[in-house]
Amino acid sequence: MLSQLETYSVLPAQDLARARRFYKDVLGMEPVEERMEGLLYRTPKGAAIMVYETDNAGSAANTAIGFDTDDIEAEVAVLRGLGVTFEEYDFPGLKTENGIATTNEDRAAWFKDTEGNIICVSQTVAFGQSEARERSQSTNSTVSD
Repeated sequence: MLSQLETYSVLPAQDLARARRFYKDVLGMEPVEERMEGLLYRTPKGAAIMVYETDNAGSAANTAIGFDTDDIEAEVAVLRGLGVTFEEYDFPGLKTENGIATTNEDRAAWFKDTEGNIICVSQTVAFGQSEARERSQSTNSTVSD
């Protein structure tokens, strides 16, 4: 069953070389494999991200991928220092302030990569009553001490 399989994210890029530079220079990620279909990245905990070239890149108006952190303020500051511009939203039930939205459970910020993909950085601040979301004992931050 699919419920027993690992998942991976697939992100489109109109210019694979440009996307590769962004993921290296801004997000600090290097591909672990260069495949015929694109670049394969892995996070420290093993999640896979495939970036592939297509003319359809940037056409989605939704979050394409999210990164979980224990310190959203620090992550946003680091990314801003690298030239990232965060999106500002004002929807019913969701409003960003200085790029960060706060709900009862999460704080989140969104930005676009060079290919128009919407990327989210989020921090869980409270658990639901069922505590369905498990947190690991290790930190989820890329910010250096």
